[in-house]
Amino acid sequence: MRKTLTTLALALAAPLALATQGVTKDEIVVGSIQDLSGPLAGFGKQVRLGMMLRVDEANEQGGVNGRKLRLVVEDSAYDPRKAVLAAQKLVNQDKIFAMVAHIGTAQNMAAMPVQFEKNVFNFFPVTAARQMYEPFHRLKYSFAATYYDQIRVAAPMLYKEKGAKKACTIYQDDEFGLEVMRGAEAGLKTIGVELAEKTTFKRGATDFSSQVARMKAAGCDFVVLGTIIRETIGTIAESRKTGFNPTFLGSSASYTDLIHKLGGKAMDGLYATMTVQHPYLDDTSQPIRFWANKYKTKFNEDPTVFSVYGYLAIENFIRAATKAGASLTTDSFIKAMDTMVVPPDFFGSAEMTFSPTKRLGSNASRLSKLENSRWKAVTEYFKIN
Repeated sequence: MRKTLTTLALALAAPLALATQGVTKDEIVVGSIQDLSGPLAGFGKQVRLGMMLRVDEANEQGGVNGRKLRLVVEDSAYDPRKAVLAAQKLVNQDKIFAMVAHIGTAQNMAAMPVQFEKNVFNFFPVTAARQMYEPFHRLKYSFAATYYDQIRVAAPMLYKEKGAKKACTIYQDDEFGLEVMRGAEAGLKTIGVELAEKTTFKRGATDFSSQVARMKAAGCDFVVLGTIIRETIGTIAESRKTGFNPTFLGSSASYTDLIHKLGGKAMDGLYATMTVQHPYLDDTSQPIRFWANKYKTKFNEDPTVFSVYGYLAIENFIRAATKAGASLTTDSFIKAMDTMVVPPDFFGSAEMTFSPTKRLGSNASRLSKLENSRWKAVTEYFKIN
């Protein structure tokens, strides 16, 4: 009897020992943390809707190797402390397999230790900070050229093209803003230019008059923006009001339709680096037009580049989970990702490749400019060495 009970206990324990969190016979549970109520709520909503669209498409087609996807989204309000609480809920209560498209640099950095303790991936976070793939961790996968490298290459190129004489920067006083500032410093140094004025603001700030006054007093004709939505608009609007009209260069964080929708005509002339193009409903590309109109039909609002980020994050998660096969585990997912080659897509993304030592999909970016309240790509992709 004792031998029979022991055998039975081992048989019952075996499936539990082999189980992977977030993966059952019928579903794969993925989580995401977005800003749905804070300063980046516009972005967070768009990422969430893009993810929902791709999840619905996949489930309508039968799921991933017979498993349906279940997406659970929590709100961080763009606060790292709330991101930790959200991560704890998703990891410990919802038992997610992967965190997908979590938005924000500081928020990801705060949440990752919670995830990694339970073997939960940080997959394609919506931030281009270097910390999303450095230092190396087996559970980190990032997709976009870093803010640092975007600006490091674009700043000296545009500075020379404009014949600028003096450079300044205004940046958010956190890891996101510091990455932009450091990229500007490193890039401009290659052409013998130093930042004449560096001024900062706290996350969530709304008044930029003192910062603009300092840059104007310094006589800068080239300004690198470590800003996102309202900080970009606030800085440029204040500058125009005071007759300060330098060349403005932002990172991919300021490449959004919300800049011209909320800031109006004054935003024309802004340059920003970007890795995926904005999906206009009347785009000249038929695949983009089709996708954009499908999105609008489903959600009754126009898609944005952040909608695309969310959509592609789920698309590439599906690609890897499918490749991993029916026996989806943490290890089989890693094996699939570490041999992954993602071809360019109809959104204009560059090719991505991953390996056991390469966890950033692509380091290519290009430059776009706001003209007549519409983003227009003005360079091809520049590969970053």
